[in-house]
Amino acid sequence: MKSRRQFLRTAGTGILAAGLSPIYASEGLKSQAENRTDAFSIGMAGYSFKEFTVEKTIEMMNRIGVKNLSLKDFHMPMNSSQEQVDEVLAKFKNAGIRVYTLGVIYMKTNETVDLAFEYAKKAGVDMIVAAPNYELLPYVEKKIKEYDFRMAIHNHGPDSPLYPNATDIWDHIKDLDPRIGICIDIGHTERDGQDPSVDLEKYSKRIYDVHIKDVDKPTKEGKTVEMGRGIIDIPKFVSTLRKIKYNGMCSLEFEKDMKDPLAGIAESIGYFKGVLNSVKS
Repeated sequence: MKSRRQFLRTAGTGILAAGLSPIYASEGLKSQAENRTDAFSIGMAGYSFKEFTVEKTIEMMNRIGVKNLSLKDFHMPMNSSQEQVDEVLAKFKNAGIRVYTLGVIYMKTNETVDLAFEYAKKAGVDMIVAAPNYELLPYVEKKIKEYDFRMAIHNHGPDSPLYPNATDIWDHIKDLDPRIGICIDIGHTERDGQDPSVDLEKYSKRIYDVHIKDVDKPTKEGKTVEMGRGIIDIPKFVSTLRKIKYNGMCSLEFEKDMKDPLAGIAESIGYFKGVLNSVKS
């Protein structure tokens, strides 16, 4: 296994391409990851921009060169009218950013399930990242069949008894409509004492979204750090993504320095691109 230092050397062009100014991302220095043949793509989880307006979120995403977003409801409230939804989505579209899903959406009643599905319909997406209460899953399955959406249920680690890991999600959905799957958050997976690569492969047929990050401890006390500075084996995870032929999104959810996250986001995206370049299989 190559050291983090070796990966950071290779990641250098990725960091430049994902960097803080287009001055540094010259054609000669752009990451080869931009031309990779991977079936999956890089995105951002909207929670990373919790402290910022839509306009500032767009500015930061354009500075790091990421064009796919999982949109959170603090940027587009769930009770928005169709006109309000269209206005927000137009801002992202005009900036070249694709809103590919919505969430994480928490569902605690039938009414919130109804609201979430109508919200997704207004936005024109075909997948919701969500965390419905266990007892609501039969009703969620009914709505999945009605709307023909997919739902990716997000694991939340040891902090919450609701979906702590991918195995718990699987145990609750394995007999439900196959359009109900998993959004595996690799940071929360690691903090729950599980191996993200093992869970990714084990439940590959129902992995519909991935939240990438790194953490500093394999326990509940683990905190988000810049990718490559923590304990998650990112090269192994990339190899597993390729092994299972994952064709969804890998969206960075950066939960550190929430009021000033841009440098950490850029470093993380650059490191991930460097690993994509370095890992051959």
